[in-house]
Amino acid sequence: MRVATAADGDAFVRFNCAMALETENKRLPEEKVVSGVRSVLEDSARGFYVVAECNAEIVGALMVTFEWSDWRDANFWWIQSVYVIPQYRKRGVYRALYQFVRERAQSAGGVCGFRLYVEKDNLGAQQAYESLGMSKCDYLMYEEPLRSE
Repeated sequence: MRVATAADGDAFVRFNCAMALETENKRLPEEKVVSGVRSVLEDSARGFYVVAECNAEIVGALMVTFEWSDWRDANFWWIQSVYVIPQYRKRGVYRALYQFVRERAQSAGGVCGFRLYVEKDNLGAQQAYESLGMSKCDYLMYEEPLRSE
């Protein structure tokens, strides 16, 4: 496990496009994803990516972004864009990514917890998150897009 570098950008673009198609049957405009990935890789205030490798190939990744909690005087780290290539699923890749993020948060300090959102029908992912100690919270998520995608 390691924090990603700019050289890993192509993998995140592929993973994000694959995940959107797989989980939401949505085709993302690649140029928008390239720009979005680059924005995170070039500005650590937006977040960071973590990668899992096997034989020098990136087989899984996730992105962490930050949410300030004035109630807790600390940040929640949001885990987003989780993707493990199909042939490496159910082999502990996500578990290792999550453990790496937990250790990094403990070292960084000022982190009060982790949050993520998951498709309501993605039961496999929900089970994976629960097996690592995460639980459903009492909040529903609402959204109002400000521009058409």
